[in-house]
This record gives sequence, structure tokens and C-alpha cells, in this order.
Amino acid sequence: MKFFITLAFIAISFTGFAQTELPNLDLENLQGRDVNLKQIDSKKSPIIVSLWATWCVPCLKELDAINSLYSGWQEETGVELYAISMDDSRTVNRVRPLVNGKGWDYNILLDPNNDLKRRLGAATVPLTMIVKDGKIVYRHSGYAPGAEDELYEELKKAAN
Repeated sequence: MKFFITLAFIAISFTGFAQTELPNLDLENLQGRDVNLKQIDSKKSPIIVSLWATWCVPCLKELDAINSLYSGWQEETGVELYAISMDDSRTVNRVRPLVNGKGWDYNILLDPNNDLKRRLGAATVPLTMIVKDGKIVYRHSGYAPGAEDELYEELKKAAN
């Protein structure tokens, strides 16, 4: 019985760490300017926040898949995507060349200390979220081909 109570306590504890909104946190963009996460959600349109890293193959596949659809999503929903790199001090210098080579038209932010990942209670990347009116309304970890279709469906719901 003690085992089940302990297990339930652990499950509740971990569930409690998953935030329901973006934290008040400043991250640097590729131009070296600070961007406050609370302020990026100031428009009426939903935003997509994607935590990724240059060494994460599923992250790159997901952002590539979204890239081919992104302009249409923007036209339809007004969405902005913030791709937040979790690359640490050893690999953060790879971000700019990778983004330039991919031609991603996303807002790129850097989180070399993984502050956002910790505050969101994220275990792994990729982590993709839709934020609307300050609330995280959709959250998905990992990537499999076709996940961008589910993201789009959730995005349309959030836009209405």
C-alpha cells in the first residue's frame, strides 16, 4: 500500500511541474537582443513555441516539416513560431549557421542554460506548444511524421 501511495505522490508531483503558461523569462535572439516570453504572446493570434536543439534529429525534422507549411499557417491564423534552442555553450555556435542553411523564417531564441526547459518541466526535446492568451493550450513532446498535421488542427482551434 505504501508503494502505491508513494507512486501516486510522485505522479502528482511531476504533473504539478508542468506549467500552464509561459514563464516570465528573458531569452536572447540571434541579433543579441533580449526577448521576454510573456511579451511574445501579446497579440490575439496564437503562437507556437518549439524547444529544439541542433543535435536533436527529431527536432530538425519537425521544424523542417512545419517550415514547408508555415507561410500558409501564418496567412490563415496569424501564428508566429518561436523556435527556442536548448543548445548549451558547447553547441550554441551551431544555431545560426544551421538556421541560415535551413532558411527557417522563425523567431529564433537561445536558452543555453535550459532555464525554459526546467521551468516548463520538460523532460526532452522536441517540445512543441501552442500558446493563446497567455495559456499553453496544446503541448506535445517528440516528433513522428504527420505530427505537424495534428499541430495544425490544434492551431486552428486556438485561432478561433
